[in-house]
Amino acid sequence: MTQKELTELTDEELLQEAKKKKSAAITNAILIGFLAGVIFFSVMKNTLGFLTLIPLFFIYKLANNSKYDNKELENLLKERGLK
Repeated sequence: MTQKELTELTDEELLQEAKKKKSAAITNAILIGFLAGVIFFSVMKNTLGFLTLIPLFFIYKLANNSKYDNKELENLLKERGLK
């Protein structure tokens, strides 16, 4: 969603987006933790190589998987008095 589309959402849709964002953040945190564990295990087993870089790539992609800025969503919720 773009900035323009975010402001055009109704109150109910905006609350649903906030709920989706929160559950996606929790899922991403679990996946990042798992991948960090895979990297740690790989380092402890002394098997550094290309396969160690793959989880790092996925961690990067998960960390940057935001459709729009969290601050903008929070500001819009506060403006409408929803949260």
